[in-house]
Amino acid sequence: MLSEKEIVIVNAENLILGRMASKIAKMLLTGKRVVVVNAEKAMISGERNMVIEGYKKLWSVRTLRNPDKQGPRRPQSPRNIVKRAVRGMLPRKPKGKEALSNLKVYIGIPKEFHGKEMIKFEDEVADLSKGRYISVGELSEALGWRGVIA
Repeated sequence: MLSEKEIVIVNAENLILGRMASKIAKMLLTGKRVVVVNAEKAMISGERNMVIEGYKKLWSVRTLRNPDKQGPRRPQSPRNIVKRAVRGMLPRKPKGKEALSNLKVYIGIPKEFHGKEMIKFEDEVADLSKGRYISVGELSEALGWRGVIA
C-alpha cells in the first residue's frame, strides 16, 4: 500500500489538458497516486467549434470488420475525457496499466479533499485573455453529456 505522503492532489482548474496529462503521467510512472479534482474546468486549446467538431468526427470512425457497427467508444463525461488524455500519455504495457490504476478523476472537489493541499502546475495555466480555449465541461455538454457540473 502507498502511504498518505505519496498521494498527489491536482487542481485542474484552468490548466491545459494535454500538458497537465503529460505531467500526471510522469508522476504515475514514478509510483505516486494522483487525484485530479475540478476535471470539468480543465481547458483545451483551440477554437471552440474546431475542438467540438474534432471530437464529434471521432464518432464517425467505423471498423473495417463491420462498417455498419459503430467504432470504438469515445468518452463524453469530463471525468472520462481527462482520464483518456492521461491514458494516452502512458505506455501500452503492464507498467502503464498499473500506473493508470493509481489515477482518480473527480468532477468538482469531493468533501474528503476540502482543505487539503492541492498542487497546480503554474507553467501550464491557460491564458484566458486570448479566448482560444474551451473547458472540458463545455465540450462534454456539446457532446451530449447529461451530467451536472458541480
